[in-house]
Amino acid sequence: MNGASREALAAAREALDALTDNTSVNATTLADELAAVTALLDREVSLRRVLTDPAQPGEAKAALAQRLLTGQVGGETVDLVSGMVRSRWSQSRDLVDATEELANVADLTAAQQAGDLDDVEDELFRFGRIVTSSKELRSALTDKAATATAKGELLRSLLGGKARPATERLIVRLVTQPRGRSLEQGIESLSKLAAARRDRMVAVVTSAVPLSDQQKQRLGAVLAKLYGRQMHLNLDVDPEVLGGITVRVGDEVIDGTIAERLAEATRRLAG
Repeated sequence: MNGASREALAAAREALDALTDNTSVNATTLADELAAVTALLDREVSLRRVLTDPAQPGEAKAALAQRLLTGQVGGETVDLVSGMVRSRWSQSRDLVDATEELANVADLTAAQQAGDLDDVEDELFRFGRIVTSSKELRSALTDKAATATAKGELLRSLLGGKARPATERLIVRLVTQPRGRSLEQGIESLSKLAAARRDRMVAVVTSAVPLSDQQKQRLGAVLAKLYGRQMHLNLDVDPEVLGGITVRVGDEVIDGTIAERLAEATRRLAG
């Protein structure tokens, strides 16, 4: 998002945090209702254009949102969405993306309140690795001919009782409402949101053998010092690495593997 939309999303995130800081507000219910609003806005193109029309007064757009949503979702969700449409958005699509992000953040907040956030982060990462390694599963989850209900049932049979409730909800929503994203992109986005709940960045660490607890702590401390933020490590083992580790933080790759050193030596010899 750019400009006005980024500012509008930041304001909406603050409003969501203020709501979920109140223990009387059920973050899971809020997530469900925001997901329903996302589906509505994604489906009704003309509606989202009206709600983001810069020529219309903010209060008029908020009043329209209130009329449409009151009785369909709870008061907290109505207030939150009304506040969002009062803001200025660079593109009408940004409002849909922002509402979806708030739904995901609300689910992650529920996980944090339950003490499950670390587990949810790890489960999202592991599910991403499973999807990457299983062409059959990926095909089943991205099959355009399959209904959302069928995909949801498949995921619940795979994850039910094996993953935290928030993990299951986030993945089911991603798969059944992909909104044009690849499965891998969606999972990576969810992982970043989960890390951001604790103001942490995500580092994907690939090593030839599992790291010891001491090695993980030392690596985490080094990366935290390097990036100036607490780092959550997603660990993966790949025997082809041969030795050392590869660390990916966002688009940046820090490669310390033996394989890469051998390749670099070969390049120098050839040059």
